[in-house]
Amino acid sequence: MNSRTASFDDLDRKIVTALMANARTSFAEIGAAIGLSATAVKRRVDRLRETGVITGFTATVKPSALGWRTEAYVEVYCEGAAPPRRLAEVVRNHPEITAAMTVTGGADALLHVRARDVEHFEEVLERIRTEPFIRKTISVMVLSHLIPESPEAGANQPAPDGAGDVRLG
Repeated sequence: MNSRTASFDDLDRKIVTALMANARTSFAEIGAAIGLSATAVKRRVDRLRETGVITGFTATVKPSALGWRTEAYVEVYCEGAAPPRRLAEVVRNHPEITAAMTVTGGADALLHVRARDVEHFEEVLERIRTEPFIRKTISVMVLSHLIPESPEAGANQPAPDGAGDVRLG
């Protein structure tokens, strides 16, 4: 977030909620729903973007439409203490990794991986395991999403190379 301190009131919260539900909602529609003019909503959205509250706008895409039919979470266990910066470098080299984070507990990191199929996932896993500081991985395949409207159920990145014909940005 920007170093400027920003006030965040109930109207801002309503604007953010509306944009999270549908980022294509017009400022006029949001304003009508919360009692502001479209211009006032735009000013607030501009301020929220400037201060880092709103970091961007995105489309949610059905992963299978992009060729991602296999999904897994991979726990990564490292030799010694692998710095998060080094882990970040590794995951950037794998377009199939759609999210990655360091975690507490036994594992050092958790990766969200999408692939065309099980064979592609296995190939991705083998590439990850070639890193010299990775001691082991434990994978959990996703069978279904119990909350299909959650961000995890959609994709906000293009499919890995060759995974599908539809491409974003």
